[in-house]
Amino acid sequence: MNIAEEVRPGANRYVSGQGILQELELYLTDFGKIAVVTGEKSFRAFSDFYQKDLPYPIFRYDGTVSVEDGERLAAEIAENGETDTILAIGAGRVLDTAKLVAENLSARLIILPTLISNCAPYTPIGAIYHPDHSFHKVAYFSRVSELTLVDVDFLLGTPRDYLVAGIGDTLAKWYEMEGIVRHVPAEELSASTRLGFASAQEILKILLADSAPALLDLEAQKVTTAFERIADAIIELSGTVGGFAGAYGRMAGAHALHNGLSLLSETHAILHGAKVAYGVLVQLSYTNDWEEIAKILPFYQASSLPTTLAELNIATFDREKLREVADFAAGKNESYNLIDPDVTAEKVLTAIEKLEKFVAEQ
Repeated sequence: MNIAEEVRPGANRYVSGQGILQELELYLTDFGKIAVVTGEKSFRAFSDFYQKDLPYPIFRYDGTVSVEDGERLAAEIAENGETDTILAIGAGRVLDTAKLVAENLSARLIILPTLISNCAPYTPIGAIYHPDHSFHKVAYFSRVSELTLVDVDFLLGTPRDYLVAGIGDTLAKWYEMEGIVRHVPAEELSASTRLGFASAQEILKILLADSAPALLDLEAQKVTTAFERIADAIIELSGTVGGFAGAYGRMAGAHALHNGLSLLSETHAILHGAKVAYGVLVQLSYTNDWEEIAKILPFYQASSLPTTLAELNIATFDREKLREVADFAAGKNESYNLIDPDVTAEKVLTAIEKLEKFVAEQ
């Protein structure tokens, strides 16, 4: 059995729209004894909006998204008494931690995202880190979210840089999957993989059309159809790509570079999706898709997505400094090999160097 290769489109129930939190008590009725897993900032944002006390014990993660913290929280919750359901309130790191906790406790999982920043509220997959914040692994959980509640009124509280990061992370769905599928004859793709590929194409169209209006809507604190489409594209639709397409649609060069960049402490303050977005450009450099880079750069600039190392807090291209990043990204257990089975750290470094020069000349 290989759970990573199974078709797992996403949450059992996905509810998105305005006023969702007004009916939270009704949604939680049938979930038995609930424990909340959240973070300090996440729960403060939720409480300020919800304006009611939750009648459940509340447990806070330590910010690491580590196996160790998942085990700690599970033990604390178990000591508090029997728990049927974990209610996760937060963004990607909180939600992936809650998935660890639910798995440890064999509990049901409800997800209430506090930001529009990635597909963590929808997928049964988590990005897990070591306690020092360096990347550890991608985890595949046996349990999906029983219920994901997306209140777009509440999500107008998303800071702009988090929405930008969500756009960047979601942009990678198309570029990473296309980078893999271009090497595979169409007749060899399964029906589910083709559906994942079609999802990635539609997501790209939504991002290119609606990102700018949605960012303006966020500034104006106004829910529009474009804002709702962007929210659902980032949270829900992006999860369907890998959910249907499996390894063809989850990650490739962009995420591998992100994982390598996590080794550099100066990048820890940069949001996941922003690093992934830079990784998209490096991947396109790696595959010599310079016309596509030129085509997409105006979108990056309009969306405030990073196009240079300097925007990741890395002052200059330093081959020796970046070697550990490239070594990790090109490792046998990383996903750059889905783009090129013969990937090497030197090739990744060259792609970064070429990209830096190309962007500087534009």
